[in-house]
Amino acid sequence: ALTEGEVVSGASGITQQVARMLYLNQEQTLDRKLKEAVLATEITRLYSKEEILQIYLNEIYYGNLSYGIAAAAETYFGKRVQDLTLAESALLAGLPQAAGPHDPYTNPEGAKARRAVVLNLMARQGHISQQAADLAAQEPLNLRPLTIEIKAPHFVMYVRGLLEERYGNQIYRRGLQVYTTLDLEMQRDAERVAQQHIESLKGHNVSNAAVLTVNAHTGEILAMLGSVNFFDDSIQGQVNVTLRPRQPGSTVKPLAYAAAFERGWSPSTMLMDVRTEYPGGPDGPYVPANYDKKEHGAVSLRQALGSSYNIPAVQTLNELGVPAMLEMAERLGITTWTRPDYGLSLVLGTADTTMIELVSAFTALANAGVRVTPNPILRVVDFEGNTLEDIASQPSGEQVLDARIAFLITSILSDNEARAPALGRQNNLVLSKPSAAKTGTTEDFRDAWVVGYTPDLVTGIWVGNSDGTPMENLPGVRGAGPIWQNYMEEILADQPAHDFQMPPGIVSLPVCPISGHPVTEDCPPARTDLFLEEAAPQGPCPVHTRIGICRLSGQRATELCPADLVDVQAFTAFPLAYRQWAEAQGYPQPPVDICPIHNQGNKVQITSPAEGQTVGGLVEIRGSAIIDELVHYILEYGISHDPGGWGLVRSATTVRVDGGTLGFWDTRELENGPHTIRVLAVNSHGQTVEARVHLYVFNGGRELTPTRWTTVTPTLSPTATFTWAPTQSPTASPTFSSTLLPSVTATATPPATVTAPPTASPMPSFTPTQSPTAAPTLGPTLVQLPTSAPTPTATDTPPPTQTPAPTRTPAFGPTLVFPPTATRTPRP
Repeated sequence: ALTEGEVVSGASGITQQVARMLYLNQEQTLDRKLKEAVLATEITRLYSKEEILQIYLNEIYYGNLSYGIAAAAETYFGKRVQDLTLAESALLAGLPQAAGPHDPYTNPEGAKARRAVVLNLMARQGHISQQAADLAAQEPLNLRPLTIEIKAPHFVMYVRGLLEERYGNQIYRRGLQVYTTLDLEMQRDAERVAQQHIESLKGHNVSNAAVLTVNAHTGEILAMLGSVNFFDDSIQGQVNVTLRPRQPGSTVKPLAYAAAFERGWSPSTMLMDVRTEYPGGPDGPYVPANYDKKEHGAVSLRQALGSSYNIPAVQTLNELGVPAMLEMAERLGITTWTRPDYGLSLVLGTADTTMIELVSAFTALANAGVRVTPNPILRVVDFEGNTLEDIASQPSGEQVLDARIAFLITSILSDNEARAPALGRQNNLVLSKPSAAKTGTTEDFRDAWVVGYTPDLVTGIWVGNSDGTPMENLPGVRGAGPIWQNYMEEILADQPAHDFQMPPGIVSLPVCPISGHPVTEDCPPARTDLFLEEAAPQGPCPVHTRIGICRLSGQRATELCPADLVDVQAFTAFPLAYRQWAEAQGYPQPPVDICPIHNQGNKVQITSPAEGQTVGGLVEIRGSAIIDELVHYILEYGISHDPGGWGLVRSATTVRVDGGTLGFWDTRELENGPHTIRVLAVNSHGQTVEARVHLYVFNGGRELTPTRWTTVTPTLSPTATFTWAPTQSPTASPTFSSTLLPSVTATATPPATVTAPPTASPMPSFTPTQSPTAAPTLGPTLVQLPTSAPTPTATDTPPPTQTPAPTRTPAFGPTLVFPPTATRTPRP
C-alpha cells in the first residue's frame, strides 16, 4: 500500500504535496512520512487526477501571500489565469518549489533563471517549440507593483524568507508569532537619512542607498534598509541590496592588514607608496594606482590603511600571498570568494561580497575578535505557545581573530590623523563618540561604501545604482560618508560614550617615524605606536644608519680595511628595490658591494637555486664558501626578500666548499611566499662575507597565479614632497611616517593564537573619541504580515466583474513582533 499515492524516493508527487500541504506539518520524521503516504492513498481513492490537480493549483503557495494559481496571477500580473502569456505562466509554474528564493520582486534575476528552466523543460517534452521557449525567456517580467502597506519591508521580506526556509508554508497555518530584533526608531532614522541624502545627490547620477546595523555582540539586526523606496520599480526598489553581491572596494583592506599583523607586522611597518609594476598580468604588468593619482613615498602601515592608499595595500598582499587574505576572509565569514584565480587586485575589493557578510566580518573588529552572524529573529512561538527557536539558546559568536589584532586594526580605523592626509581632518567619518570606519569606492564610481563600528554597533552604508550604472565622481567618503555620519549621530545621541578597550599583550613604544624601529641619533623625532608584545621592533633603525666606506674602493668597508682608510657616513637607506626612487628624491644611498680590495681570496656565492626561482620541498643549496682563514660558514634563510631575522638551514661548517653542496633546506613547513637564502662565511678575525639569493617557496595549496608573489619593479614618477614633520592642515602631500617590514623569526609561521578577549585597559590617547550602541528590548508591538491576496480558483471562468477577488486570510498567519522604541537601553 505504501507504494501507492505516488510515494517515490527522493521526490514528491502532486498527491503527496496535497496531503502534506492540507493536513500535515513539515517535520521530517518517519511517522509523518507514513501518514503522508496513507493520506495520499486515500486522496487518490476519493478524487480523480484532474480534481487532485485542481486542489493543488488552488492551494499551493506562490509567494507574496498568494495561495493558488488565480491569486498568483492577480498578485504578480493583475490578470486572470486565462489571460496569462507563455512567459508569465512559466514564471508562476516555477514558483511553488521555492517561492522565496525565486521571488521576482526581490530576486528578479533568479526568477528569470527559474522561468528559463521551466520553458526549456516544456520544449524538451514537446509542449512548445524551442524557438517559443527562447523568445519567452527574453521577455521582461512586467510585474504588477506591490501595493501592500508594511513597515521595514526589506526586513520583513528577509524574515519571511528565512521562516519559509525553516518551516515552509506552515508559517501561514500555525499561527506563528515571530519576535524580531528590529529597532523601529533606528529603522526610521536609516530611512529618513538615506532618502534625504540621495535627494541631495541628484547631480551625481545616483538613485539608491542601503543601510544595515547589527549589534556587535549578539548579531541582532537593528535596522535593514535594502533601498530608499521598496515600491519604486525604477530603482529596483524591491531588491534588498544588503543581501546582493557587490564589489566592496577598499572596505576589505583591513582583512589583508590583519593577516599581516598575524605575521609580525605592526601599524608602524614601513611600506613604499611608489609606482610599482607587477609583471604577469593578462594585459601586461599590473600597475596599481592611488585614488588621488599621487604617490606618497615611505608611509607607515597606519597611514597606508588610514588614508586607504592602494599601492601599499597591493605591496602588502604581494608579500603575504593571496591565500593569506582568502583564509582571513573565510574566517571572518565571507563565503563569496570562491574563484581560483584571484590576483593582487583582491585587496582593492574587486571580488563581490554582500553587505551582510561584510558587516559580519567587521563585528570581529568591534567585538575583540569574536565574529557574530547577523540574525533578525529573537524568538518564534507557535499558536500553542511552543517556542520553536530562541536566539538566547544559540551561540553568541566565534573567536576568529586575536583580540589584540582586532584592536590594532581599530586603532588605525579610529585614528583621524591617519586618514587626514587623504580625507582632511574635517571628514564625514568623524563622530562625536568613539568609532572606527573604512571607506570603499569601486571602479567608475559604481559603489560608494562606508563600513564602520562603535564598541557596540556595526553599520554598513552603500550608495549607488542597483543596476550597476556608474555614479558621477562620488567616492565612498562623499557618497556614503554623510549617511554614516548623520545616521550614527542620530542613533547614538542618547547613548553614553565609551571607548574601545585595549587588551593585554600590546605595548606602546617610541619609534622612528620612518622605519618604525627604535630611534638612533640620526632619526627624526620619535613617534609612539602600538605593537604586539612579541612583535616589538628590535635593533636600531635600519633606515637612518651609519656605514663605513673604504676610501680606496668607495665600497662598504670590511674588517680587513685599514681604519685610517674608512670613513663612517650617515645614510637614509631604503630597501634595494627602492634605491633608484630614493636617489631621485635626494637621498644618497650607501654602496651595495663590499670592498674588493681588502677582501682577497674570497669566493662566497650561491649558484643554485637561481635568483627569483620558485622552490619547494627539500631544496639542495649549491655554491662556494671560500675566504682567507676560514673558520666556518653557516647557511640561513629569512622570510620575505628583505628579512629582519634569520633561521638556520645548516649550522657552522668548517670545511671549505668550492662549487659544491652548501646544505639542504627543508621548505615543507614554511608558508608559501618570498624568502631569502644566505651563506655567511666567517674568518679567524671574526670578519664575515655573505651572499644572498631571493626565492619563492610554493608547496601547494591554492593554485599559484601569475600575480601572487612578484618581484616588484619600482619606477620613477613624481611623488609628493617627502618631509619629516606633519603639516598643520591636510595637504595634497601628506607627512610620511612608517616602518620597515618587520623582523620575523625564521621558522614556519603558525596561525595567530586566538584567545578570548582579556581584561580591557583604556585605549592610548591618540585614538579619537567615539561611541556606544543601542539594543532592542522585547515588547508587545505587533505587526501583522499583509494578508491581502485574491481568492484562489483554478477555473477558467472569468469573474463577473473586474473587481479583485475577495481577500484570503489564512487560518493562522505569522505575526512579526518588533521591540518597542520608546527607550534604548545600551547593551553591555
